[in-house]
Amino acid sequence: HVQLVESGGGLVQAGGSLRLSCIVSGSSDSFSFKSMGWFRQVLGKERELVARIGSGVSGGSADYADSVKGRFTISRDSAKNTVNLQMNNLKPEDTAVYYCHAFNGFINYWGQGSQVTVSS
Repeated sequence: HVQLVESGGGLVQAGGSLRLSCIVSGSSDSFSFKSMGWFRQVLGKERELVARIGSGVSGGSADYADSVKGRFTISRDSAKNTVNLQMNNLKPEDTAVYYCHAFNGFINYWGQGSQVTVSS
């Protein structure tokens, strides 16, 4: 049974950096995931896409939300079943619970969520 385990959230001042990591377990073939990525959600609002990356050994093309372009970088290592999100120049509006996501073409898998708080 597939599990996504996140790490790396926390509290940081505006302008700082954090790196989120997600390890996929229970799947013998991470190459089968068509896309992996990160979403975020603020209480009372809908979950929104932050960044996602396609298939391939080191990931394919990446998509980013306009609000994070130039500040966040997503990377994927299918051989190690990991997807990472490097977040630089963080802003208070980046404060949210961040969820790791994987999609195999049929099923959406989600991590448990990792809190990121950016103080002004």
